[in-house]
Amino acid sequence: MAGGILAETLPAQALQFAYLIAGILFIQGLRDMTHPRTATRGNMISSAGMFLAVVVTVLWFEILSPVILGAGLLVGGAVGGYLAVSVETTEMPQLVGLFNGFGGGASAVVAGAELIDVLASGGSLGVGLTSTAAIAGIIGSVTFSGSLVAAGKLHGVVGESPFEATTGHVVKAVFLAVAVLAGLALVVQPSLFGSMPMAEWVPTYWVVVAAALLLGVFLVISIGGADMPVVIALLNSYSGLAAATTGFVLDNTVLIVAGTLVGASGMILTVIMCDSMNRSLTNVLFGGLGTDDGDGADMEDIYEGQITETSPEEVTMLLETAERVVIVPGYGMAVAQAQHAVAELVDLLDENGVDVEFGIHPVAGRMPGHMNALLAEADVSYEKMRELEEVNPTFNQTDLVIVTGANDVVNPRANEDDDSPIAGMPILNVEQARHVVVNKRSLSPGFSGIANPLFARDNTSMLFGDAKQSMQDLVNEYKESTS
Repeated sequence: MAGGILAETLPAQALQFAYLIAGILFIQGLRDMTHPRTATRGNMISSAGMFLAVVVTVLWFEILSPVILGAGLLVGGAVGGYLAVSVETTEMPQLVGLFNGFGGGASAVVAGAELIDVLASGGSLGVGLTSTAAIAGIIGSVTFSGSLVAAGKLHGVVGESPFEATTGHVVKAVFLAVAVLAGLALVVQPSLFGSMPMAEWVPTYWVVVAAALLLGVFLVISIGGADMPVVIALLNSYSGLAAATTGFVLDNTVLIVAGTLVGASGMILTVIMCDSMNRSLTNVLFGGLGTDDGDGADMEDIYEGQITETSPEEVTMLLETAERVVIVPGYGMAVAQAQHAVAELVDLLDENGVDVEFGIHPVAGRMPGHMNALLAEADVSYEKMRELEEVNPTFNQTDLVIVTGANDVVNPRANEDDDSPIAGMPILNVEQARHVVVNKRSLSPGFSGIANPLFARDNTSMLFGDAKQSMQDLVNEYKESTS
């Protein structure tokens, strides 16, 4: 690459020093993101690191004209800013999925562009360059198409796989084989046919990309909705690995560092999510939890004649005598945008001396930390948010648990039924509390598609209705009773 403004005025070591600073900012930002209280600061620090890396790279290398680069940054920044402020919090998992996909797609395109650039400048394609480009093309393309499918499934616009499980596995194996064989061809072509013209080289890489794109579609489309939080984390890891591999293609240190951090942290998060669901990654990718129609007959056996309905007035009576209350949020709260009404209820309980906390399951919602982000948006203190391991030992000392919009994460079948699809999955043991109120629209199952015996327990009452309206009605009743 030609030298730019900074390359002409600063020593060569200045570029690596700037990349080192950017890498340190990435690591510190990632460290801060491990806790909700410092997550915002972590985002800012990581963004500063990326801004530094981009600006230094643009000014050091004369990649394109400043006008084109500026226009690209302006358009991209405007689109990103618009999405950030316009997308509802409930749709944030879809947006994260799209961002993962864009990162993977960019890596695949950049790796291909580097091959074209080397050939156009009269250079040779060594094994190191072609092998890393092939890997970047495969991982990046799988990430791009898989993330689009994941976002579509979360948004409800992409259905289930058109193939049976066995046929689907065969289809995936075929596309994987084509992608790998095309990648091998890309690696061996330069040494065997070095005199071939550039026009005959380029299609091989795009065969890799095309096969990997189809592979990504069929990898994700067969995965059930209950496993989407794990898939989002895994695709995040893929996007990082693709970026790191592209960093080797470009011989760019900061891209290698940033991609490796994202890839490693995403994989660690994936493992944590799998542990939280008592599932192996293989089972997530090929098990299809949440892809069937549920066990309707089983639901009739469990629920018939056993359901106790309640009302905001009756729940208020329980709140008036309660000393400790735990609220368990789920995706239903997010869909109804009930977090502000829930936060108002918490404030009222605090004013009346009630010990109130939130019990948050690691896979509640559609992505890791979804419930924490929703509650933070409603100005709920992080001090009140308790993870599963913290809150579970306290349920037997809790007067009332209010479950709003959650289902599978409080299903006791995980502990009681070895044949259940969620057997062994760590859950919030809310049934140990003195009273449990479950706020749902209906008795419909969660993503796992199975009945929840909690709804029929003697100490459980069902508050049917939209979460936002139900919580607001409860707030109004509690205000009247305590005024």
